[in-house]
Amino acid sequence: MKSKDKYLPILLFACVGLGIMIGGIINFPEHYSTPKNAPKAKLNKLIDFINNEYVDDVNSDSIVDLTVNSILEKLDPHSIYLPPSEQTTEAEIMKGDFVGIGVNFYMYKDTVTVVNPLPNGPAAKAGIQAGDRILFAGKSKLYGRNLPSDSLFTKLKGEEGTKVNLTVYRKSTNKKINLTVTRATVPIKSVDIALMINKTTGYIKINRFAETTYDEFLKGLRDLKQKGAKSIVVDVRNNGGGYLEKAVEIADEFLKEDELIVFTKNKKSIINKTFATSEGIFENGKVTILIDENSASASEILAGAIQDNDRGTIVGRRSFGKGLVQREVDFEDGSAVRLTTARYYTPSGRSIQKPYTKGEGEKYSHDFETRFENGELYAKDKIKVADSLKFKTKKGRIVYGGGGIVPDIFVPLEVKKGEEGLAYLLNSGVVDHFVFEQIDKDRNAFKDMTYAAFLTNFGKDDSFISKFEDYLKNAGLELKLSNNKEIVKTHLIAEFARQLFGEIQYYQILLKDDAMIKAVLKKNQ
Repeated sequence: MKSKDKYLPILLFACVGLGIMIGGIINFPEHYSTPKNAPKAKLNKLIDFINNEYVDDVNSDSIVDLTVNSILEKLDPHSIYLPPSEQTTEAEIMKGDFVGIGVNFYMYKDTVTVVNPLPNGPAAKAGIQAGDRILFAGKSKLYGRNLPSDSLFTKLKGEEGTKVNLTVYRKSTNKKINLTVTRATVPIKSVDIALMINKTTGYIKINRFAETTYDEFLKGLRDLKQKGAKSIVVDVRNNGGGYLEKAVEIADEFLKEDELIVFTKNKKSIINKTFATSEGIFENGKVTILIDENSASASEILAGAIQDNDRGTIVGRRSFGKGLVQREVDFEDGSAVRLTTARYYTPSGRSIQKPYTKGEGEKYSHDFETRFENGELYAKDKIKVADSLKFKTKKGRIVYGGGGIVPDIFVPLEVKKGEEGLAYLLNSGVVDHFVFEQIDKDRNAFKDMTYAAFLTNFGKDDSFISKFEDYLKNAGLELKLSNNKEIVKTHLIAEFARQLFGEIQYYQILLKDDAMIKAVLKKNQ
């Protein structure tokens, strides 16, 4: 990695870190009525004074937002304010569905371009295909206007059962077509996949803990059991968290009755303990949890419960270290505040919250930089643990508090040292967009290709690596990919498979060479 790109990994980490800040552990929203008191009266009087007397016109809403943000910044890194636009998006993501047309798209050359329609979704049923450009929604022009994402969503979303007339340009046939799509409820999956990676090992990938996560997980777990799974791997890498309750419900499927899952403690030292029930459907098979430096909050609750009860093995790298519980307060204008109201603890009694200084959220977020510098992404003995924070698991094994879950089996980053940013780049939208554009050059060439033929042809083709390198260079990222040729090739082939064939094929290719999966299979031999 060239010197001018040395901050790339930190920037990429910061993007994931922001997701962790927003998507941390939260309980379901509550509405509060605030009592009249002197501090509130002082703030109201100041805002009224500014509105009535300040020499220039001022947006009072912006003043309030600034005040709220300033207050929360003085508390902890996870107490945050969400303006109405962000709160609406977050609420949909955590609810697990929205009403719309059901397409994955991105702005390609200032045109709404369909990467793929969701299977059996409204758009797919209406005839929308991958590669289609959506030019108009009704009479609203969607191209050549630099429209922000929220404006596009407004045009494509609507009430369930309503219709939207779309004018579409189909590049593969060089024709414009008119289609009518009936809006419907579209699921936002929080469980990406549940599949068998060998005859006895099932794999479940969870990308966040939303309202629907437990139901999605349970469906996948039952399916894998029916297929003969004696061992289950739960992947929560890059999972920034979500609802505490859903992590608890998933842990309950693996733990025996009355085993402690988690407990919380608030400012009044009131402790709430949550125990497993007798309802678990996988209480005896092998369990492995995959974690990394971006696994946070609810992901850490799940990993901590499994580790402290000696129920399974934690594989990967030290997790993020978020042990604060937020409660959401909604306001009438659609905004919300997520306020830290308690700390959570794993069954052994450890807090895995990493240290922070109030009012220094930026420094807290840059903990990733420290992990790069101290080498802990490549060697377990570089992880700094506090000897004063020793705890014991159910069987007496020593575990540590004070900064994330330390895995039982450590697996270093797969990319070469000094090129850490590439690992996160490969899991970003950059790869998706590059692959889409490559396919889009001649979509008809892939039309009748079988999966077997695809594997044969692409397995021998290294040209896409140099093309991807050029693509990154044109985007301002000069990265040499030759030192990490195999991992780059795997990610590119996997993404081609996803866009051409589907999620199952994507994960089949990606997991085949995954270092953590290899570590799991080696241990379970």
